[in-house]
Order: sequence, then structure tokens, then C-alpha cells
Amino acid sequence: MNDTTTATAPDTENAWRVTRRLQVPGLRDERDSARLRPNRRRRHMRHLITGLLLTLALLSGGALAGEPTIAVYKSPTCGCCGKWIEHLEENGFDVDPVDVTDLRLVKSMAGIAPEQASCHTARVGDYVIEGHVPASDIRRLLAEHPKARGLTVPGMPQGSPGMEAPNPQHYKVLLIGEDGSTSVFAEH
Repeated sequence: MNDTTTATAPDTENAWRVTRRLQVPGLRDERDSARLRPNRRRRHMRHLITGLLLTLALLSGGALAGEPTIAVYKSPTCGCCGKWIEHLEENGFDVDPVDVTDLRLVKSMAGIAPEQASCHTARVGDYVIEGHVPASDIRRLLAEHPKARGLTVPGMPQGSPGMEAPNPQHYKVLLIGEDGSTSVFAEH
């Protein structure tokens, strides 16, 4: 058999050996080829694992950097919810939007009282985020990690993220305590 011949033997193991011998010049015999195979497999696995980890790091963005994903429960027809999600993404958060038909049930399960409610409810870590809360306030909540249910911007104030308007209103971001009480967390 010369160097340009391709093995077409019915014995696939033998065909593999012949093809391997032709692809790797300098091998003296089959024993050299057999010793080379495990090293190539290990090197291939290392490259594969490294590639997968790099791909995961690129795809997950902030998630690997310690930034938790924000799950946003919203109506499929609400435009301002989509704009708030864009605000979060522009500020580096990874967002998982979830369209639901009964937001009252979501709010009830999250412990949001009717006077604290807005058009969407989100979950990040152990906290609930109700309404158009700015990304900077969510970051502060996650950094300070107070004992609380979460944050709310009741209603839909003009000028809050997702509710941009030419004449923004002054509004408060409220911290919802574990007992359901509220206190001012930030003012905008």
C-alpha cells in the first residue's frame, strides 16, 4: 500500500489503523499508534471542555459575573413591560420574560398588596420587584441585601423606566418589609 492509498477494508478497526498511520507520519508500527490515541483523546477533551466553558461564559454574560437572572412576569400585550425589560438589559441584567394571563395570582403568591401593585412582577434572587423599579435600585437592593420581600414602584408613574415621558413625575421606590410594610428606599 502506498502513501496515497485509502483503506477500504471491511474490518473497520484495521481501516482505522491504516488511515491513522497515513495521517501521522513518523509512526514506526501499530504500538506507536495505540500509545498516541489516549493522548489525542485527552487533548481533544481538554479543547472541547475549554471551548464549552468559553461559549457558556460568552452566552451567559452577567450571569457568570455574579449577576442573577431577573424573571419578569407580565401580560403578553403590555408595551411598557417590554420597555422596562429593555431598560434592565441595557443595564447589564439577564432577563427571562414570562407571559402570563393572570397577574393577580402571581402578585398574590409574591405577597404584593393591591396598593403596592403595578403592571408587572419580577423575581431576582430572593426578592420580588414590582413595577417600574430602576435597575440602579435593584443593584443596590442586591448589594445591601436587606431582610425584605423586595421593592415596588406602585402604579405606573410617568418618567420611571419603561414609562418615559416628556414631563416625568416624581416617584418613590418602596422597600417591602418581610411583614408587608413599606418604607422609602429611593426617590426619583
